[in-house]
Amino acid sequence: MAARITGPERPPRSGRPAQQLVVLLHGLGADGNDLLGLADHWAQELPHAHFAAPNGPEPCDMAPMGRQWFSLNARDQASMLAGAKKVAPIVNIYLDEKLAALKLNPRALALVGFSQGTMTSLYVAYRRPGGIGAVLGYSGMLLGGERLKDEAVARVPTFLIHGDEDELIPYEATLQAAQELGGAEIPTQWHISQGVGHGIAPDGLQFGGRFLAEALAGV
Repeated sequence: MAARITGPERPPRSGRPAQQLVVLLHGLGADGNDLLGLADHWAQELPHAHFAAPNGPEPCDMAPMGRQWFSLNARDQASMLAGAKKVAPIVNIYLDEKLAALKLNPRALALVGFSQGTMTSLYVAYRRPGGIGAVLGYSGMLLGGERLKDEAVARVPTFLIHGDEDELIPYEATLQAAQELGGAEIPTQWHISQGVGHGIAPDGLQFGGRFLAEALAGV
């Protein structure tokens, strides 16, 4: 049986029942609290969204604290792809449970990732039968992009954002991801934040919030 994950959540700003679900997947060595603050930035554009930020299923094996979605001790593509594939069922169980609890259609779901959370979000989003409403990835990369045209079962609207001075994952990873997603006929936008390292800049927050609001409008 797949492991269960939990994490902090933030109910809709409107105080009314949720109309959308935004799930935030953190980076390596962090936890759900690291990204939950995004709810404050996007609450005005998404007043009816329920935000949830699960903790990765494993203790981080590269730091004394924090969580991970899968090990990054081996950074080759095959090892990282195997890690994403292994954690995908755990993430999907979490998503299914949250959608059921909130009585929402998968079309009302958006995945937002940062770094390793982006790798995980992108792997999960296109392989979920029935699809979801949107996926937004910051400072990450696409794993298994060369297989995506054959493996994708959902063409989920996607926005990728990256800093041009990222010292951990070069921004070229986003350019390559955009090209591979296009090859798989997945509608993709991308933005490179100038003078930004491995993080989320104000312009990235603004573009990301606008993208989510538009992608989830009308659900």
